[in-house]
Amino acid sequence: MESTNPMPGRLPKAPLLLIGLVFHLVYIGSVFDCYFTSPVVTGMESYNTGKAPAKRLVLIVGDGLRADLLFNQNPFPSIPNSPKIVAPYLRSIVENRGAFGISHTRVPTESRPGHVAIIGGMYEDVSAVTKGWKTNPVDFDSVFNRSGTTYSFGSPDILPMFARGATPGRVKTWSYSEIDEDFTKDATELDVWVLDQLKSLLYNSTVDLQLRSELHSDKVVFFLHLLGLDTTGHAYRPHSKEYMRNIQVVDNIVKETEQLLSGFYNDNQTAFVFTADHGMSVIGNHGDGHPDNTRTPLITWGKGIRGPALDDTSSSHDAYSKRWDLSHLVRRDVEQADIASLMAALIGINWPVNSVGVLPDADPTKVGYLDPSEGEESIAQAAFVNAKVILEHYRVKHELKESHALFYTPFKPLDVSTSSTSPPPRLSKLTHIESLMAQQDWRSARQASLDLIQTALAGLHYLQTYDRLLIRAIVTVAYIGWAAYAALFVFRPLDYMSGLEGTAAMLVNGLAIASFAAFSGLFYVQKSPVTFYAYIFFPCFFWREVLVQGLPSIRSWLSRRHDYRSIATRTFIVFATLQCMVLGYTHRVVWSAGFLILGALWPLSWPSEMDKPEYDVVRFDWRVMCLINAIFPLLGVDKKESILAILSGGSAIHLAAVLYANRERDIRGNRPVQLFIIVQTIILVASMGVTCFSIAALSAKIGLPIGLQIAGWVLLVSSVLLPTIYPFHLKHTINSKLICYFLAFGPCFVVLAIREEGLFYTAFVAILVGWLHVERALRGIYSAQAVSSESRVRTGPTVDRNRLASATEIQAYQFQPDDLRIALFFLFFVQVAFFGIGNVASISSFYLAPVYRLIPVFSPFFMAALLIFKIVAPYVLLSVVFAVLNHTLELPPFSLLMVALTLTDGMTLTFFFNVQDTGSWLEIGQSITFFCISSMLLLWSAGVCALGEYLMSDMFKMKVKRS
Repeated sequence: MESTNPMPGRLPKAPLLLIGLVFHLVYIGSVFDCYFTSPVVTGMESYNTGKAPAKRLVLIVGDGLRADLLFNQNPFPSIPNSPKIVAPYLRSIVENRGAFGISHTRVPTESRPGHVAIIGGMYEDVSAVTKGWKTNPVDFDSVFNRSGTTYSFGSPDILPMFARGATPGRVKTWSYSEIDEDFTKDATELDVWVLDQLKSLLYNSTVDLQLRSELHSDKVVFFLHLLGLDTTGHAYRPHSKEYMRNIQVVDNIVKETEQLLSGFYNDNQTAFVFTADHGMSVIGNHGDGHPDNTRTPLITWGKGIRGPALDDTSSSHDAYSKRWDLSHLVRRDVEQADIASLMAALIGINWPVNSVGVLPDADPTKVGYLDPSEGEESIAQAAFVNAKVILEHYRVKHELKESHALFYTPFKPLDVSTSSTSPPPRLSKLTHIESLMAQQDWRSARQASLDLIQTALAGLHYLQTYDRLLIRAIVTVAYIGWAAYAALFVFRPLDYMSGLEGTAAMLVNGLAIASFAAFSGLFYVQKSPVTFYAYIFFPCFFWREVLVQGLPSIRSWLSRRHDYRSIATRTFIVFATLQCMVLGYTHRVVWSAGFLILGALWPLSWPSEMDKPEYDVVRFDWRVMCLINAIFPLLGVDKKESILAILSGGSAIHLAAVLYANRERDIRGNRPVQLFIIVQTIILVASMGVTCFSIAALSAKIGLPIGLQIAGWVLLVSSVLLPTIYPFHLKHTINSKLICYFLAFGPCFVVLAIREEGLFYTAFVAILVGWLHVERALRGIYSAQAVSSESRVRTGPTVDRNRLASATEIQAYQFQPDDLRIALFFLFFVQVAFFGIGNVASISSFYLAPVYRLIPVFSPFFMAALLIFKIVAPYVLLSVVFAVLNHTLELPPFSLLMVALTLTDGMTLTFFFNVQDTGSWLEIGQSITFFCISSMLLLWSAGVCALGEYLMSDMFKMKVKRS
């Protein structure tokens, strides 16, 4: 039965926000279950070549070393008197006695996934990087575990994960203390420490006969993890003098290591592999798929390795390697996981069973890395073992999927026979290779092995993505269901009409329960991850609520006449705006265009009353602020530390607060608030001074004085906490609170700034306040136009927006079409707060340098916490302004946020389908990043909006009552 008067309070908002939070957190995992499931399985048989060209292997990893800065001639032109060849020893190896190329890494370009690929031959689940830096979340096989004994030296963040799960006593580790990883000190000491420990080990063997016997056994691996380059690159950036010097130190360590082991063994039976786990961006970070992060050097030499191969046509080179001046030699590129296969072949160990690496020598059309003088048979045998290892991996996954999946469709090239009596193709392919080997047709055997490797890898990808279509369908239905469910809190159908009852309600409930039970049964039989049950629960819940609560109202609405053209136009505008925001993630100029549209086109829709002189300041401020904010997205994301820009930002924050305080009457006459603002400005100025001294100390490489570190923390924390403990809070007004919260986060954009963040913060908050003043002016104009002088009106330019309320409370929220505009504005500002300054153009756009002013020793989680704090800070001001806007429009708290919640997942779903697991690593990394950002941004805003309501509640709690 339809009601003419709304009945407020039927749909509380807190459950919606809580459900939305849980839903989006859970569904972030869907992108990994869909695109990047863990490749690790157990139960595979291991294989080896039975031959060992070398008795031992030395693996040296220069953590964070870029390929171009090692190979280029004159790689540091901006540094006076820099050498033409920065690593002469490694260069001599490349030119005279070794093989070289680029090892292409995969995202995330972090230390742990990189080392897993190099040593384990597998690409770690992308989501695993969120589970910690030090301990791998899954056990996996590795070259170290298959060696006779591995002696590893280096970082405590890397070595323990390879000892975990290995045969006890097989992987021995020597690590320095975590507190030695100090970004403010000379990181080359860490690398020299590694060399010293190797020297000590060899020296101890002269008096320890058991150790000497172990060192002289076969299949020994030495692993030298040199962290200095990564630490130096983070602190000083890779084009710095410090990074150049660190490369020289690493070059010398390689030289001393070879001389040390050659003198110790004196048998020329050692193979050497030098590479890096990831590169580094120009701003000193890594993590995403930018080519600077994914291109790492690979140099091999010693026993079992070929010498330099001539490249008469330079066909193996491109523009990237032109500056190397090595075009006369073959550049043999590999994927990072291929290195594990190469190392296993060199010392004749069982190959890691989880390895998906391809031995470079498997391709007979290209020059490999193994020494051809060892014989074509040995290379063909190694390629055949490579094929068997990957095919065995496929076999186990195929049998697992076949035993669990209903209506399983096997991978045709490997498991669909042409007749019922013939064996599966994978077995016949193995037989064919064995036949070629028996005929001593080594080249054809290598080619057949390579073909089988590629087919098996395609089969692994098929099995990895087998459930992708189902997950995509569930995700699509879930996100659309969430939007429909959130719309219930906007349109509030139960305020006007009863929902489904009786048989109809029972039918919907039964359908929801049956759907959940059917899919749960399917997942149970297929032994799907537990997250799949959560994935199917949400769409069942959402659509059950939508049908039960909203179906009668939808029928009633469809039975009436509507202006469908206007509805279609608004829908198109909303959709186009959301897709433009999606485009803004890759083309930041979109945000600048958005500001220009807001400043130039939106005012054209304002009523003529806005042209009156009393609104001159409002109009002028809005247009100027839009123009200023349009500048920031155009600035480059590669920023260099600038004390002048940092101080300019701090001064702008101070000046803006003073000007606004002097302009508002309710502040000029409020002495306690004025005193409060003075205290805050003193803290701001003090933070500017401390930051200057901290930057000077870090630049001088004398470390961060403890006094400056404590002062920075005290100023940052006290500034944020002061507004919550100030004794005169009851004398605040809305305007004074805006200034106080603005100043509270001012020191954050000084202490943690690298360049013009303070200027952006000032401009961003100014345009938020300008938006508030414009909406307040428009409301006053539309209220004056209302028919009834007793009405509390919130109206738009094209609709009647009478919303009646009693003198003491505001009625339940009633949606009006113009709310879409305000919600889109809010979404726009949410995105701009994130991307406007180039703060997070991608994973690697986080700037670590400012964090060293507070945390000089490597501590990834605390450093990340500070970076997140800096990102969240503008949202606090956005939440406060939005709470005041809700109050100004006389709406219940969170009403406009409810509208935004129904829109935002239009972006999230687009990003979900845009996620890539093929193509360039830059595209793959960005696609994952954008989906996660889109999923979380509005959730942050919802939480911060709740904080905004709390922070401002004492200002208008007697005027606004929750619906």
